[in-house]
Amino acid sequence: MHRLLRKLTFLALPLMGIIGEVSATTPSAGCGKAPTLITPGAASTPLTLSHNNKQREYFVNMPADYDQDHPYRLIFTLHALGGTAQQVIAGTGGYLPWYGMPDQVNDTTSAIFIAPNGLDNGWANQAGEDVGFLQKVIEAVENDLCVDQNLRFSTGFSYGAAMSYALACSLGKQIRAVAALSGNPMISGCSGGTEPVAYYGEHGVSDQVLPIAGGREMRDRFVQNNNCTAQSSQEPTPGSGTHIKTTYTGCDPNYPVVWVAFDGDHTPQPMDKGAQATFAAAESWNFFSQFE
Repeated sequence: MHRLLRKLTFLALPLMGIIGEVSATTPSAGCGKAPTLITPGAASTPLTLSHNNKQREYFVNMPADYDQDHPYRLIFTLHALGGTAQQVIAGTGGYLPWYGMPDQVNDTTSAIFIAPNGLDNGWANQAGEDVGFLQKVIEAVENDLCVDQNLRFSTGFSYGAAMSYALACSLGKQIRAVAALSGNPMISGCSGGTEPVAYYGEHGVSDQVLPIAGGREMRDRFVQNNNCTAQSSQEPTPGSGTHIKTTYTGCDPNYPVVWVAFDGDHTPQPMDKGAQATFAAAESWNFFSQFE
């Protein structure tokens, strides 16, 4: 029923456009037509595009039951320094496949996942080069597949978290939310950074690679941008084997901020003591899936 209502909304948009924004759904140009660029094979065979005279690669994971008339979420899953999109896809090098989120999908809005490759296995984003590349990827995917342009997201670990943060800074409200896992505000930059974006941050209190102070700085930018009430968030003590989740109060209802501090070092799969699986995938998906 929910998907049917979304389809009816999509079909009615041309008729209702004259009275302004009456729906939260903004279908992309790829809605209502069969894809010509992206196929199920794009989850394992890279697509390419040229940006700044460089050939760049990206992979796209479509839902098995892809519906060309249904606007989906678009979610970037960005690798860390020294990593690759292929590792993100396969779930090797410390990652869960696509950061574990496809297994978390539990609603009818669902999602299209994108894993791009950074330059030199990173996201230095010199002069905004990687932001420009990802904007081109968004354009290519949305021209071919049906995406809700109000539901663009990005997640990543380490350098991938920094790049997700850079996207939020540069694109502002064009990005619905990010989930930054153990990042740093300096390594991919923050051009702009004044608009609200829903923000989930996660960081280990004993991170020896990118100390937690950088994660707090990233979080605090969006605590301010999203008009949240400044507060001291609790964090677990080293050796406790736990994580503590803080949901900020006073935020613009459209732009929440959540912070998870965990007892641990630099890892994309933090686990509480005695746990068999990471909480990162479920927490990231739960944060993203509230927007539909």
